[in-house]
Amino acid sequence: MSNSELPSHHVRAKLYVSHFLSTWNSRLFEFGAVLFISRIFPGTLFPASIYALTRSASVVVCSTIIGRLIDRSERMHLIRLSIIGQRAATATSCALLWLLLYSGYTSLGSWSAKAALALLSLLACVEKLSSVINTISIERDWVVVISQKNADDLQELNSQMRRIDLFCKLVGPLAIALVDGFSTSIAILVTFCMTAASVFVEYYAIARVYHRVNDLQIRPTASQDSKANNDNTITSGTSRRGRETFRTCISYVQHPAFLPSFSLSLLYLTVLTFGGQMVTYLLSVGFSSISIGLLRTVSTFFELSSTWLAPKAMHKIGAIRCGIWFLNWQIVWVVITATMLWVELPPKYAVVGLLAGTIASRVGLWGFDLSAQVIVQDAVESDQRGSFSAMEASVQNTFELLSFASTAVFARPDQFKIPAAVSASAVVLAGLLYAFFVRQRRGHLFHASQCMQRKDRSKWQPLAQDEEIELS
Repeated sequence: MSNSELPSHHVRAKLYVSHFLSTWNSRLFEFGAVLFISRIFPGTLFPASIYALTRSASVVVCSTIIGRLIDRSERMHLIRLSIIGQRAATATSCALLWLLLYSGYTSLGSWSAKAALALLSLLACVEKLSSVINTISIERDWVVVISQKNADDLQELNSQMRRIDLFCKLVGPLAIALVDGFSTSIAILVTFCMTAASVFVEYYAIARVYHRVNDLQIRPTASQDSKANNDNTITSGTSRRGRETFRTCISYVQHPAFLPSFSLSLLYLTVLTFGGQMVTYLLSVGFSSISIGLLRTVSTFFELSSTWLAPKAMHKIGAIRCGIWFLNWQIVWVVITATMLWVELPPKYAVVGLLAGTIASRVGLWGFDLSAQVIVQDAVESDQRGSFSAMEASVQNTFELLSFASTAVFARPDQFKIPAAVSASAVVLAGLLYAFFVRQRRGHLFHASQCMQRKDRSKWQPLAQDEEIELS
């Protein structure tokens, strides 16, 4: 494919197939593994909690390494390693889980059970890191190269990738939960077989994309500043890694795209989503698992709607203005949701407000997510995409861990309003930071409409594309 060509239908299709298989298997295993561990060690949340915490913390610890690999490695070689790492870790974990299921262990009293949990946690780290490398490489690097930085094409690619993510997020856990309800051993075998069978199709699809797009085969050279920094940090061991991590953090904070990226990351500090924390709360107030599943399905349809609304809005008013409108929408509904838990209302009305506000806010969340992603993709230099996106993933996982901590500290159902207030505060802070970014980029937050212009009306120009990213 030459520089002037846009990605063909076949290239898109293979990219989507590869991304679907990667995301589907990751979501399936992410939910299924916790479910299987809970079945193997009943009566305690400790094994599943340690497993999930270790898995998320690995991204925070290894963010600098991930970024360096993405920026410096040959693209296809890195994707190949990520696919192999993800599939090998999943298959090995399934084999170990199946053995534990039939070994008779129901507690962590023996050293062998503790060793098995430690090994499962280590494999989870490998799977998570491989998945993050694959996701960042494809969503933040490959799609930019494939689209040739054509704005409409990039927005369409981003939207389709997000639809795939949301579909897998809904259907994957639901599918494995249904199989597990019938038989845990069969669910483990299904996870293993799907992982083993899909690896060849996934690799073939992404390899065809790589060979069809010539620009993907060109590894961008590092900037002069990056080379100078590398030359100055050729020291030994821990000192060098520490300096690289510190430099990466400083570079992230000083980057022109920091504020939209950090604003997006702040949204991960939330319990107002149909995740484990709010699901546990809803179960405690009398909701059935079936009703929660239906509500989660409705929420996902709202989330999917944003993947069509956001590209249309960005085409009309640009990514920056689109972002602030969607984020304001989320702020309004999240504040209403948190307030419903604090005011003196009958419990059923408070819960209805919680559910309605949470579902409505998801449109704003994913609309802003797509807007911020376009801003970052346009602003970040080609040789820094990996480092910037890995640092962003690290910050997101840190805030996600803080959200887990909030419900660990305030664990009683009647205290759920406190984590909810923290979540709303994080969204409001994200809105303020992003508003400051908009003010920097555009010189104002809002502009007078055409009908309010009393003079020089002939000089008025539409502001549909006034905020195209031109960061240097």
